[in-house]
Formats: sequence, C-alpha cells, structure tokens
Amino acid sequence: MPEGDTVWQTARRLHTALAGRTLTRTDFRVPKYATVDLTGRTVLDVTPRGKHLLTRIEGGLTVHSHLGMEGSWKVYADQQRWTGGPAHQIRVILTAAPATDTRTTKDTGTDTARTAVGYRLPVLDLLRTTEEHRTVGHLGPDLLGPDWDPDRALANLLTDPARPLGEALLDQRNLAGIGNVYKSELCFLLRVTPWLPVGALPAEHTTQLPVLAKKLLEANRERPVRSTTGRRGQDLFVYGRADRPCLRCGTPIRAADQGDGSRERPTYWCPDCQAGPTPSTPPGTAAHRRTRHRTTN
Repeated sequence: MPEGDTVWQTARRLHTALAGRTLTRTDFRVPKYATVDLTGRTVLDVTPRGKHLLTRIEGGLTVHSHLGMEGSWKVYADQQRWTGGPAHQIRVILTAAPATDTRTTKDTGTDTARTAVGYRLPVLDLLRTTEEHRTVGHLGPDLLGPDWDPDRALANLLTDPARPLGEALLDQRNLAGIGNVYKSELCFLLRVTPWLPVGALPAEHTTQLPVLAKKLLEANRERPVRSTTGRRGQDLFVYGRADRPCLRCGTPIRAADQGDGSRERPTYWCPDCQAGPTPSTPPGTAAHRRTRHRTTN
C-alpha cells in the first residue's frame, strides 16, 4: 500500500532513471493532456512530497501524480517487457534517451533508454513548477522531507483535540506521509486505539508521536518489505492481521472501518494492548470511561 516510504522509494527510482535525460516520448492517456508533447525537454528531478510525486521538467513544467491506493510507477529498460498491468490501466508514459553523462555509465560502459510508466494513477496533472503549491501547498510537514518539523506537526494534530487519533494521523494537512498501515501500527506502539481523541493521549505519548512516526518511515524507506516489528517473518504488529494473535499478548487482532464519512478505511487494533474507545465502545459510555482510565494511568 503506497505510503510516504513507498512514495520516497518511487521518487528515487524515477529520479535515477530519468533525471538529466532528454524525453524522446511522452504519452498522457488522460483526456485533459492527450495532446501534450514534452519530447525534447530534459527531466530535471523527481521529488516526493508526502504521498505526492513531482517530476520537474525543463521549461518550468511539473508532472504531478499521486499513487492513491493502487497506483504505481514502473521503470523499464529498452526492449524490456512491461509488467505493471494491462494497457488500459496506463495513465502516462515517459521515455528518456540514454544518458549522455559518462559518469552515469562508468560502471557498465553502456546505457539504454529508460521508460517510466504510470499505472492506475488516480491523480495526474501537468502544471507550472511555480504553481506546485496548488497541489501540495496544503500539506503539513513531510515526515521524509527537508521541511520536517515535529513541533509543527504536533501542533497541527492537537488543533482539534476531540478528533480520533486515527483520523488525525491520516489528515495530510497535519503531517504528510502516513496511511492506513502506519496509522494502525503507530496506535499499537502507543498502546491506544485509533478512536481515542487526540486530546486524550497521555502527555508522554503525545510528545513521542511525531518522533516515532518519523522513525518508522525512515527505517522503511530503504527496505523492499515494510516492517514495524523488527522481527523476521512478522513484519507488522496489527495491520492486515485480523483474527490472528497479537504478537505481544496473543489476543486476536480486530478490524473495523474508520473514517470521517468521506471514505472508510480499514483499521486494526489489539483489544487488550490498546486502551481507548472502539466502534463498540463509543465516547461517553461506561466502557469508554474504563478504557480511558487505563490509558491515562
């Protein structure tokens, strides 16, 4: 599932394949940009911003994309078979000529054209680089970006203390890069449910939250398989493990949807290790008061 670490890896792969090379083919398979031709322009860089990708191109243009839940970018060498999905799922094709800088080919002595193919991209825009703020200006501090500011991220999260923690973590205006996986895993590590109001977090957990979030994403941005446990063969504590035993206490993991009404998102938690409200113990009930007491003591 694409989250901040996945997007960071994708940006690095695209940058390595395209940056400094001249485009020899561009094919935008969305009606708005169907006639756009960027051939002859050089790709300057590919930069991640939260869950967004910014491919900057000579002439002050940026190809903006978002992976959503199922999108991906694949890079292929010349004559390599494309395996990212059926042709009707392709949204854009960018082919770049072989590198002209001999420093990029010193290891092998040869180089070939590279083609980046965007599959199932729910968001694809072409805009002026000077107007990138239109698409990413609303984002909070990027957990893997140069603008990371833990104090600002924490202040953003606490702006609405009554909001469920899981929803606040997914709101990219608070901090950018967390998705369903890290939301569930962070709440487990903090020993609270994703439905606990942000303002009800114990003080020590509140200050720990942005530091722990950054630590998890940084640890995984270089890994091919995401892990939050540090255990071989047991990569995640709760996400995707409904009805399986908790790695900490053995209690079966539970799953439910969580959302603000615009979109429901799968959420996982351990009913024994994590204190706080759940879908069956709404705030204000006696059960909620008991679990909240466990959280704050």
